[in-house]
Amino acid sequence: GQTNLKSPQDIQVYVVNTNFTLRWNYTGNDTNVTFSAEYQWFGNTETNETEWKELPGCQNVTRTECDFSSAITEYYDTHHVRIRAERMEEVSPWSSIFEMIPYFIAQIGPPGIKLQSTNGVIKIKVSPPEANQVRKMWISHLDFKYNLVIWENSSNAEFRSQSIFPTDKIDDLAPDTTYCLKVQATLPLDLKEGLFSPIRCVKTTRKVNDVFCATNVSVLALNMKFHLHWNNQYKQHVSYNVQYLIGYLKKLHDDYSVKWLNVPGCENITDTQCSFSSIITTVSGFYYLRVQAMSEYNTSCLSNEVKVDPLRTNEIGPPGVKVDISDVLLHIQISPPGGSESEVMRDHYDLSYRVLYWKNSSDNEEEIKMKEIKQTIGTVSDLTPSTLYCVKVQAFSEFYNKSSHYSKEKCIRTPGDEVFPLVILATFVIALIAVLLVATPLVFALYQAYAKMKYVFFPSCHPPLNIEGFGGQLFSSPYMSTTEEPIANCCIIEAIITEEVNQIDFKDYKHSKQSSRDSGNYSNDDDTSGSKVSEEMLEKEIV
Repeated sequence: GQTNLKSPQDIQVYVVNTNFTLRWNYTGNDTNVTFSAEYQWFGNTETNETEWKELPGCQNVTRTECDFSSAITEYYDTHHVRIRAERMEEVSPWSSIFEMIPYFIAQIGPPGIKLQSTNGVIKIKVSPPEANQVRKMWISHLDFKYNLVIWENSSNAEFRSQSIFPTDKIDDLAPDTTYCLKVQATLPLDLKEGLFSPIRCVKTTRKVNDVFCATNVSVLALNMKFHLHWNNQYKQHVSYNVQYLIGYLKKLHDDYSVKWLNVPGCENITDTQCSFSSIITTVSGFYYLRVQAMSEYNTSCLSNEVKVDPLRTNEIGPPGVKVDISDVLLHIQISPPGGSESEVMRDHYDLSYRVLYWKNSSDNEEEIKMKEIKQTIGTVSDLTPSTLYCVKVQAFSEFYNKSSHYSKEKCIRTPGDEVFPLVILATFVIALIAVLLVATPLVFALYQAYAKMKYVFFPSCHPPLNIEGFGGQLFSSPYMSTTEEPIANCCIIEAIITEEVNQIDFKDYKHSKQSSRDSGNYSNDDDTSGSKVSEEMLEKEIV
């Protein structure tokens, strides 16, 4: 059972895509030594078999490495690997066990690339790692991102790195210059960086400058209102079509050149600007825009493309501000940028507001105070009476590192210490005067109406009893009209009244009766009885 063979050391497994290589070190001086490896697979949950099996491709090898790619088919299960040295019937002890989960130790292989130099740019087409393999370590090639490193083929070359799409073009290159490049595939979510492709070199050509092409294409966006601007150097008639491409199409490995669409309202125009807000239907993706110029000779030219990531390209405008004041608080009401209809500004930017307020006085050393709030309503306390306060507000988003310009200043004056009580007193006095002015004529009118009604329907003076019962008719009011005018029976009463005052009154009364007799129709019938009755009643009235 004794052996002089040493065990292999430093066991390592290298995985590139689905290619597995086992490597080790052997420090023995023995000759004619071969190596054989075994493995365990812990993914068979049905049988739970974990016995050691011979590792295909790694049996009786003479080198210190072997390829066992055909043996591993489950890339997310745990595997154990061990190896030993062999010579004839003699074997060494097994090495230490190497444990692995293939996906976690695998490297991304180099992508394939194709280059084409045309019109001053280099067109590049990248094929994903494992493009032509049946068994794949990486499930979806759409998850790959590609990094390009390019440099001039010269002694003092500067390396330039940039992200590219599977089908892309590299511009801003010097004409008639040889450039070398290499491409790397990455999986950002898994924090994996792959191997670079072999270096390829290509020489650029000179660019054909069409004078009617749109230049300096740029995007101006404020509060989710997007406009594309460009310059026109051509003096003759030129019309333009603004075209867009949905960003995710560039992630595909297909040809997207036929998938550009015209922006509605920006077709066959002569202006050098156009609004493309209508195509921004989602803020989670991104878009590419370009301008197609068409000359009067039916030739066309495409401008450079510009990328639009809506929430990052857009700029935040200043918010709206209203101020009001109570006796102790300054109230600030903020309208989000873009107005109440701009839900994107309110929902996606998670806006906060920076409020600046200060006393607007002749003292230039007045301190400007600041407070940050999340709500659209804020208050400021500790106000000084009879002081003009000014406010301006800035909206900002911490996540997108964006901020607006400050709003216009809004100023309002605080009331004085005695103004509020005086206002209450003045209001009370005015209200009291108004009540008196309205109530006094009303009470007087009601009183007059009451007096008239009482006088008409309930008079305080009643006619004499003989008149009251005369003819069997009752008189309730001297103003009540009758169907027949009564005939007054008048007589002359000759009596001597000793009292002076009574005599005067009687003369007046006699004069009144005489006047009545002269103006009415009288009858001499029953003079005797009428005189007696009248005399008795008159004496009673005088007494």
